Amino acid sequence: MRNLIFLCSLCLLPAALYGQQPTNKMTRGIPAATAPGTENWSPLSTEWYQPQPAKVTPGTGTKPPSDAIVLFDGTDLSKWESASGRTAGEPAPWKVENGELKIVPRTGAIRTKQYFADCQLHIEWKSPPAERHNGQNRGNSGVFLQSAYEVQILDGDDNPTYVNGMVGSIYKQVAPMVDAYTKNGEWQTYDIYWKAPRFTTNGELEAPAIITVVHNGIVIQNNYILKGTTPYVGLPNYQPHGMLPIELQDHGTEVAFRNIWIRPL
Repeated sequence: MRNLIFLCSLCLLPAALYGQQPTNKMTRGIPAATAPGTENWSPLSTEWYQPQPAKVTPGTGTKPPSDAIVLFDGTDLSKWESASGRTAGEPAPWKVENGELKIVPRTGAIRTKQYFADCQLHIEWKSPPAERHNGQNRGNSGVFLQSAYEVQILDGDDNPTYVNGMVGSIYKQVAPMVDAYTKNGEWQTYDIYWKAPRFTTNGELEAPAIITVVHNGIVIQNNYILKGTTPYVGLPNYQPHGMLPIELQDHGTEVAFRNIWIRPL
């Protein structure tokens, strides 16, 4: 009899134990801890209040953000210089007319006097009249990040060419995801987000460059990882470097620019 009572007690024990289990936190609408050992943490242990991010006032209309460096405001070329051969470092040879910066064909590229690495770059540009030019000869220029990595500028209005050299391409590396060009003679906008390549102290590539390009409000390059520089002939490659200027290309046509500003990141 005593053995029977003992066996009955064992049978009832699991039910008693389960009946004493605490209610699962999820049944009370409170998520269970996501990592072992954090069950007793206070929310304060994962909050901090310093340092406070710097306050930046967004730009309105054509005005840049309050912390931007204005590279061209429609008045002068004081932030630019020649980047071409024997005249490199001399005053920029392009012209300013009616608030626009215009290429003077065959005078050579220009570059910023200031050097940059990681940055957010805003630039607006306009193709000249097509006339009888086609392909790479129509409205061609380029934005060179760190003087070596080109985002192609080209008239894209019914102007077939190789797609890794069309408007919005990372020149000779990758075509844009979509074609966001509007019309010849209309202002185009590039917003470029640039992560500069990193090199070790002995000159080896540590991390490649990464770029996102937004053309007229549309993402056309999404965190593209560059294979190296963007040469006209040959394959991309990396050569160790530090901060370098932004460069605008002279390819023989009167592309116009306005509202150029940059935020070092």
